Amino acid sequence: MISIQTVRKVASFSLVAVMSAASVAAMADVMVGGAPMLPSKDIIDNAVNSKDHTTLVAAVKAAGLVDTLKGPGPFTVFAPTNAAFDALPAGTVDTLLKPENKGMLTTILTYHVVAGKWDAAALGKMIKEGKGQAMVKTVSGGMLTAKSSGKKIMLTDEKGGTATVTIADVYQSNGVIHVIDKVLLPK
Repeated sequence: MISIQTVRKVASFSLVAVMSAASVAAMADVMVGGAPMLPSKDIIDNAVNSKDHTTLVAAVKAAGLVDTLKGPGPFTVFAPTNAAFDALPAGTVDTLLKPENKGMLTTILTYHVVAGKWDAAALGKMIKEGKGQAMVKTVSGGMLTAKSSGKKIMLTDEKGGTATVTIADVYQSNGVIHVIDKVLLPK
Protein backbone atom coordinates (compact mmCIF):
# COMPACT_ATOMS: atom_id res chain seq x y z
CA MET A 1 0.00 0.00 0.00
CA ILE A 2 1.26 3.51 -0.84
CA SER A 3 1.53 5.92 2.07
CA ILE A 4 0.18 9.47 2.04
CA GLN A 5 3.77 10.73 2.39
CA THR A 6 4.83 8.87 -0.76
CA VAL A 7 1.89 10.31 -2.69
CA ARG A 8 2.75 13.82 -1.48
CA LYS A 9 6.42 13.38 -2.46
CA VAL A 10 5.49 12.15 -5.93
CA ALA A 11 2.98 14.99 -6.35
CA SER A 12 5.55 17.56 -5.18
CA PHE A 13 8.19 16.17 -7.51
CA SER A 14 5.73 16.19 -10.42
CA LEU A 15 4.76 19.78 -9.70
CA VAL A 16 8.41 20.86 -9.57
CA ALA A 17 9.11 19.04 -12.85
CA VAL A 18 6.15 20.70 -14.59
CA MET A 19 7.09 24.15 -13.27
CA SER A 20 10.73 23.69 -14.32
CA ALA A 21 9.66 22.61 -17.80
CA ALA A 22 7.33 25.61 -18.04
CA SER A 23 10.16 27.95 -16.97
CA VAL A 24 12.52 26.54 -19.59
CA ALA A 25 9.80 26.75 -22.23
CA ALA A 26 9.10 30.38 -21.28
CA MET A 27 12.80 31.27 -21.58
CA ALA A 28 12.98 29.53 -24.96
CA ASP A 29 10.06 31.64 -26.22
CA VAL A 30 12.19 34.82 -26.31
CA MET A 31 12.40 35.88 -29.94
CA VAL A 32 15.12 38.22 -31.18
CA GLY A 33 15.39 39.16 -34.83
CA GLY A 34 12.76 36.60 -35.77
CA ALA A 35 14.60 33.69 -34.16
CA PRO A 36 14.05 31.86 -30.89
CA MET A 37 16.86 32.44 -28.43
CA LEU A 38 17.49 29.14 -26.71
CA PRO A 39 19.02 29.17 -23.21
CA SER A 40 20.81 25.91 -24.08
CA LYS A 41 22.91 27.70 -26.74
CA ASP A 42 25.81 30.08 -26.18
CA ILE A 43 25.86 33.78 -27.04
CA ILE A 44 27.31 33.28 -30.53
CA ASP A 45 25.13 30.32 -31.49
CA ASN A 46 22.03 32.37 -30.67
CA ALA A 47 23.23 35.71 -32.09
CA VAL A 48 23.98 34.27 -35.54
CA ASN A 49 20.28 33.43 -35.90
CA SER A 50 19.01 36.96 -35.20
CA LYS A 51 18.26 38.96 -38.35
CA ASP A 52 18.56 42.11 -36.19
CA HIS A 53 22.20 41.41 -35.23
CA THR A 54 23.99 40.59 -38.50
CA THR A 55 26.23 43.66 -38.20
CA LEU A 56 27.15 42.78 -34.61
CA VAL A 57 27.96 39.19 -35.61
CA ALA A 58 30.12 40.41 -38.53
CA ALA A 59 31.93 42.79 -36.16
CA VAL A 60 32.51 40.06 -33.56
CA LYS A 61 33.98 37.83 -36.28
CA ALA A 62 36.20 40.65 -37.62
CA ALA A 63 37.46 41.38 -34.10
CA GLY A 64 38.27 37.72 -33.47
CA LEU A 65 35.95 37.51 -30.45
CA VAL A 66 33.90 34.46 -31.50
CA ASP A 67 35.86 31.97 -29.39
CA THR A 68 35.75 34.26 -26.37
CA LEU A 69 31.96 34.68 -26.55
CA LYS A 70 31.53 30.94 -27.08
CA GLY A 71 33.56 30.37 -23.90
CA PRO A 72 32.17 29.51 -20.47
CA GLY A 73 31.77 33.11 -19.31
CA PRO A 74 29.44 34.03 -17.83
CA PHE A 75 29.05 37.22 -19.85
CA THR A 76 26.45 39.95 -20.01
CA VAL A 77 26.28 41.38 -23.53
CA PHE A 78 24.52 44.62 -24.40
CA ALA A 79 23.83 43.80 -28.06
CA PRO A 80 23.23 46.72 -30.45
CA THR A 81 20.84 46.02 -33.32
CA ASN A 82 21.60 46.59 -37.00
CA ALA A 83 19.59 49.82 -36.75
CA ALA A 84 21.88 50.97 -33.92
CA PHE A 85 24.94 50.44 -36.12
CA ASP A 86 23.15 52.13 -39.05
CA ALA A 87 22.65 55.24 -36.87
CA LEU A 88 26.43 55.75 -36.63
CA PRO A 89 27.94 58.30 -39.02
CA ALA A 90 28.14 57.06 -42.61
CA GLY A 91 31.13 54.80 -43.24
CA THR A 92 31.86 54.12 -39.55
CA VAL A 93 31.03 50.41 -39.62
CA ASP A 94 32.93 49.82 -42.89
CA THR A 95 35.96 51.58 -41.44
CA LEU A 96 35.82 49.60 -38.20
CA LEU A 97 35.59 46.28 -40.06
CA LYS A 98 38.91 46.90 -41.86
CA PRO A 99 41.75 44.69 -40.55
CA GLU A 100 43.88 47.71 -39.64
CA ASN A 101 41.15 48.88 -37.22
CA LYS A 102 40.78 45.56 -35.38
CA GLY A 103 42.07 47.05 -32.09
CA MET A 104 39.54 49.88 -32.12
CA LEU A 105 36.73 47.49 -33.09
CA THR A 106 37.68 45.11 -30.28
CA THR A 107 37.65 47.97 -27.76
CA ILE A 108 34.19 49.09 -28.88
CA LEU A 109 32.77 45.56 -28.84
CA THR A 110 34.24 44.63 -25.45
CA TYR A 111 32.78 47.91 -24.12
CA HIS A 112 29.41 46.16 -24.63
CA VAL A 113 30.40 43.15 -22.50
CA VAL A 114 30.39 42.84 -18.71
CA ALA A 115 31.88 39.91 -16.81
CA GLY A 116 29.22 37.91 -14.98
CA LYS A 117 25.56 37.23 -15.55
CA TRP A 118 23.63 40.46 -14.86
CA ASP A 119 19.97 40.05 -15.70
CA ALA A 120 17.50 42.93 -15.46
CA ALA A 121 16.63 42.10 -11.84
CA ALA A 122 20.30 42.21 -10.79
CA LEU A 123 20.88 45.47 -12.70
CA GLY A 124 17.71 46.93 -11.17
CA LYS A 125 18.91 46.00 -7.70
CA MET A 126 22.28 47.67 -8.35
CA ILE A 127 20.51 50.81 -9.60
CA LYS A 128 18.26 50.89 -6.53
CA GLU A 129 21.21 50.38 -4.16
CA GLY A 130 23.05 53.17 -6.00
CA LYS A 131 20.12 55.54 -5.37
CA GLY A 132 19.07 55.69 -9.01
CA GLN A 133 22.20 54.70 -10.89
CA ALA A 134 24.88 52.04 -11.02
CA MET A 135 28.36 52.12 -12.47
CA VAL A 136 29.10 48.99 -14.48
CA LYS A 137 32.67 48.10 -15.48
CA THR A 138 32.99 46.61 -18.95
CA VAL A 139 35.46 43.99 -20.16
CA SER A 140 37.31 46.74 -22.07
CA GLY A 141 37.92 48.51 -18.74
CA GLY A 142 35.48 51.35 -19.42
CA MET A 143 32.43 52.29 -17.41
CA LEU A 144 28.73 52.40 -18.23
CA THR A 145 26.14 54.18 -16.12
CA ALA A 146 22.91 52.23 -15.72
CA LYS A 147 19.66 53.95 -14.74
CA SER A 148 15.99 53.05 -14.74
CA SER A 149 13.40 54.84 -16.81
CA GLY A 150 10.02 53.37 -15.95
CA LYS A 151 10.45 49.64 -16.52
CA LYS A 152 13.33 50.13 -18.96
CA ILE A 153 17.05 50.16 -18.24
CA MET A 154 19.06 52.95 -19.82
CA LEU A 155 22.83 52.85 -20.31
CA THR A 156 24.99 55.94 -20.69
CA ASP A 157 28.44 55.57 -22.21
CA GLU A 158 31.58 57.57 -21.44
CA LYS A 159 30.84 60.00 -24.29
CA GLY A 160 27.34 60.79 -22.98
CA GLY A 161 25.44 58.63 -25.48
CA THR A 162 22.43 56.74 -24.16
CA ALA A 163 21.04 53.35 -25.16
CA THR A 164 17.80 51.73 -24.04
CA VAL A 165 17.49 48.02 -23.31
CA THR A 166 14.67 47.04 -25.69
CA ILE A 167 14.70 43.30 -24.96
CA ALA A 168 16.05 42.25 -21.57
CA ASP A 169 17.01 38.88 -20.17
CA VAL A 170 17.78 36.81 -23.24
CA TYR A 171 19.35 33.95 -21.32
CA GLN A 172 22.23 31.96 -22.84
CA SER A 173 24.18 28.93 -21.67
CA ASN A 174 27.11 31.26 -20.93
CA GLY A 175 25.38 34.42 -19.80
CA VAL A 176 22.64 36.85 -20.77
CA ILE A 177 22.04 39.26 -23.64
CA HIS A 178 20.19 42.56 -23.41
CA VAL A 179 19.27 44.00 -26.81
CA ILE A 180 19.98 47.75 -27.03
CA ASP A 181 19.01 50.45 -29.52
CA LYS A 182 22.32 52.37 -29.75
CA VAL A 183 26.02 51.56 -30.05
CA LEU A 184 27.86 52.48 -26.85
CA LEU A 185 31.19 54.27 -27.24
CA PRO A 186 34.14 54.35 -24.83
CA LYS A 187 36.35 57.43 -24.30
